[in-house]
This record gives sequence, structure tokens and C-alpha cells, in this order.
Amino acid sequence: MFASILAAGLAAGAIYALVGITYNTMYSTSRVMSFTAGQLGMLGGVFGSYFILKLGLPIIVGFLATLICCAILGYITELVAVRPVLKSLEQHLYVLSTLALALMIQQVTAIEWGTEPRPFPKLVGWGEGIWDEKFWIPVVACALTIIGLEFLYRRTLVGRAFVAVAEDNFAAQALGLPERGLRVASYMLAAVVGGIAGFSGGELLLAFFANGALLNFYGFVPVALGGLGNNRGAVIGGLILGLFQQAANFLVGGIFASVAVFTLFIVVLLAAPQGLFGSAVARRV
Repeated sequence: MFASILAAGLAAGAIYALVGITYNTMYSTSRVMSFTAGQLGMLGGVFGSYFILKLGLPIIVGFLATLICCAILGYITELVAVRPVLKSLEQHLYVLSTLALALMIQQVTAIEWGTEPRPFPKLVGWGEGIWDEKFWIPVVACALTIIGLEFLYRRTLVGRAFVAVAEDNFAAQALGLPERGLRVASYMLAAVVGGIAGFSGGELLLAFFANGALLNFYGFVPVALGGLGNNRGAVIGGLILGLFQQAANFLVGGIFASVAVFTLFIVVLLAAPQGLFGSAVARRV
């Protein structure tokens, strides 16, 4: 029983962490919280099922096609829902623009894909019970993603340019860095991470249009727990959330498990508004 809670909790937590990283990556270069992050996770599962099961493509080809489609959607998100808002004095309008785009994505998916959960293919075929691949693939995907991002940000010129824009986009522009191009690239990168979340968690969540709304919330909680912009914190926060959610499902079940998650979310925000691993923002007066 404990092993089942641990396996399911870590798997769900890894998916939530990846969606949290999607939020962070989009936010880092634009200071915009894009509510399309959960929809990208949903589409990772839908595209994966479509390419592999419906079209019969090999798993690797289907995976790459899924990431390409998600990256295109990331570009569209920056173009139609973020860039116009950044030019406006009322930049908080991104809440409406990105939420509207997220709802459009969800409704189009429901119309074209259907409103019933559809199966997701077996990716590896290894393991059973608590070692079933649907439990360990999301964890491995999350670990590889965070390692890859750390390498990108610390060891490559493009990654350092991302960090520079995230730290101070005005100073980065003054140094000649292509701020707009880097912002577009970060949204495409974030969309790829979201696609990985949905693809790796497809066997656990299935290919279902309603996963978008679920992942939007449960993916935001790790950001709040770990601190906005802190990918390592998002991973830890996601794993904590996943374990807490599965334990609550076992202990109280049903709607009460969701209430428990909301309670945890509110308590953490009241105790540490900057997140458990975030730093307080200094204000210049």
C-alpha cells in the first residue's frame, strides 16, 4: 500500500513538476504566467496517442512529432497571446489573453479529438506492479529534463543568454542580445517541456482533453511551493504535491483529496508567499 502511494505519487509529482518548469521557462524571459502550460501537457498526451496509435508511427518518430507540434504551439502562444500584451501598458492583461488561448486549445481539442479519454501506447514494455513503466517513465523524464536544462543554462551560450534576459531584459538588450528572439525560443523550449510532461505521463493520465485544466492548476502549485522561476524548487514542490495528493486520495478520497491540496496550497502561500525555496523580492524605495 505504501509502495503504491509512493510510486503513483512520484509519477504524478514528476508530471506536475514538468508543467511547473513549463510555467517557469515561459515566465523567465517575459514575466508572463502563461496559462497554456497545462494545455501543452494535455497535448503531449493527445498528440502522442494520435501519432503512434492512430497514424501508426514508430514511438521515436511520434515523440519527435509531438514535441515539434508543441513547439509550434509555443511559438503561437508568444505571438498571439504574449507579444501584444507586452506592448501594452496594462500588462496584467496576459491573464485574459493566455487564458483565452488555453480555453480555445481545449475546446478545439475536444471537438477534433473527442471528449472521452483515449488510450496511450506502451512506450517501453518494461515493469509491472509498482515498477510499471507508467510510474517510472515520468520520473526519468523529469530527471533528464532538469539535467538537460541545467546543462543548457550553465554550459551553452544560448542558455547563458536566456539567463541574462531572465535577470534583466533591459540590460540584455543594451548588450545587444536579441531579447525578442530569445523570448520566442524560451516559449518554444517551454512548450517542448510541456509536451514531454504529457507524453511521459500519457499512460497514467491517458489522452484526454480535460487534462489541460487539471495540469494548469496542479502544475502551478509546484511553482508556488518551489518559488517562481526556481526549476529545482518546482521539481521538489511537484514531488511533494504528488505524494501528498496520492496519500490524500488513499486516506480521504474523492473531492476531499482536492480540498486537501487546496488547503496545502493556501497554507504554504500564507506561511511563505515567495515559496518554500524562493527568495523574497527586494523592493527599491
